[in-house]
Amino acid sequence: MPSFMRKRCVMVLALALMQVTPVLAGVAHRSLSRVDADSYPEWRSAAATVLAARDDAGSLATAAALTFLASPSHPKLEGGRPPGAAQSLAVKASELAPNNPAISWLRLMLCTNTPGCDVRQAATTMRWLAADNGAAWLPTLTQAQRDKDAVEVDRVLVSMAEGEKFELYGNRTTVMIFGALKRARAQLPPHYLRSDDARLNEALGISNAVVLPSFSPLINACRDPEAGAERREACLRLSRTMQHADMVMAQLVGFAIEKRLDPGDARALARIADRRRTLEWRVALANQANITAGARLAHMRALPREEDVCNAIVRELDRSLHAPADHRFAPAQQYR
Repeated sequence: MPSFMRKRCVMVLALALMQVTPVLAGVAHRSLSRVDADSYPEWRSAAATVLAARDDAGSLATAAALTFLASPSHPKLEGGRPPGAAQSLAVKASELAPNNPAISWLRLMLCTNTPGCDVRQAATTMRWLAADNGAAWLPTLTQAQRDKDAVEVDRVLVSMAEGEKFELYGNRTTVMIFGALKRARAQLPPHYLRSDDARLNEALGISNAVVLPSFSPLINACRDPEAGAERREACLRLSRTMQHADMVMAQLVGFAIEKRLDPGDARALARIADRRRTLEWRVALANQANITAGARLAHMRALPREEDVCNAIVRELDRSLHAPADHRFAPAQQYR
């Protein structure tokens, strides 16, 4: 079974509700020999240099992500790039593609995770570009939580709850990164990415590392015992929007928030359990499919939601989309 299936479907179940920012590691790295693994950061840095010299938004955005990944653990591999180099590349990509929400989101996430970067401009740009996306308020909520400004937290949560969707652009970012890596393959280190499978593994790893935010500020704000009725209602509305998010991890966080806020509502708990069981079932079946990188990418290009990609794969297997009545979560996947 190709490892990128585990990366995009199983990984989100294992990471869900950890309440920390995901680790910065690509799944392709795990299958390398020890010698190759030792060289991997250097290859990534070289790839970032190649892509940064190109003039299309996708290449610059990918260079920004690779530069960001190289910086924390391997600062010497940036080739003398100044602090904030990743953010600078992301801004250039955003300027070249001002109407691309995936690139604007990547820019916002890189700024959020770069010390000293002022997120206000990037957050404003994101909200202007995707006014109906509740996720665009997450960095603002994080700052309000950090400032312990309860009034601002309440205001931001209400604004988030008014969003009609919750998108992190995982599939779009993965497809963009894959395309950039493949177009530049002749200029990249020869042992870095030798096949489409390897390129998709890398694209998935990079995408998950840069587009998934920390959900801790949101979870903490919604479980604050001193919060009033207005915040509770906003969190409930937002949690239900998140349950249809474009990334499975955000869906699971949405389930968890509603379950925490409505612990005594038997019907709500039954609905959440059934929906979560169904989602887990579809992800598990999709993981069993022997699917090529090309087939996977075709689904991702056509379908912006991870769950819909898994559903399409399950249908191709001619299996039921509905979990058996006796299907139960593994203990490690239970809600906390």
